[in-house]
Amino acid sequence: MTATAGEDGTGRAGPFGRLAVSVRLFVLSAVLLAGVGALGHGLGWVVLTTTVGPTAYVLLAHPDTAGSRVRNAVVGHASAVACGLALLAVFGLWNHASVAQTNHDTPAQIAAEALAAAATLFCLTLLDAHHPPAAATALLIASGIARPGPPLYGMLVGLAVTVVAASALTRLPGLRNQTAREHSP
Repeated sequence: MTATAGEDGTGRAGPFGRLAVSVRLFVLSAVLLAGVGALGHGLGWVVLTTTVGPTAYVLLAHPDTAGSRVRNAVVGHASAVACGLALLAVFGLWNHASVAQTNHDTPAQIAAEALAAAATLFCLTLLDAHHPPAAATALLIASGIARPGPPLYGMLVGLAVTVVAASALTRLPGLRNQTAREHSP
């Protein structure tokens, strides 16, 4: 059955089309994220971080939106890294334990996290590079979870592989048009 079977007159796929798109996205995201995780395992780093999942989702499920452009993903996450690191430094949190280690955040961490996300959104708007998952990257860094060193390097490797691989996967025959039509507003 094709994605256009059972169309409802809006150009969106009917139930069988949604099922086909759902299965394709399930398979592609599982393969992509398992591959990223396996790469990290081989490197001895955690590369499958909480910012990789939303990035994979945006790139795979919404391939024709502004947020899924490779430029926006790269500029967005780069801005988030810069903002997160800058706010760690401004608040003197470079060597402070992460919120995951302490199970709470200090007022300085809360301020750094909030300002890192806000500064990221400012940069994304200024640079016209909207990519919503970048805010998660800023929070991971400012909270100390993806602190400078292997945690940050792992996250960056995971993001790079995800952006490149997801962009390639969306070019598989039929996926882009099928997915874009199904997820259109």
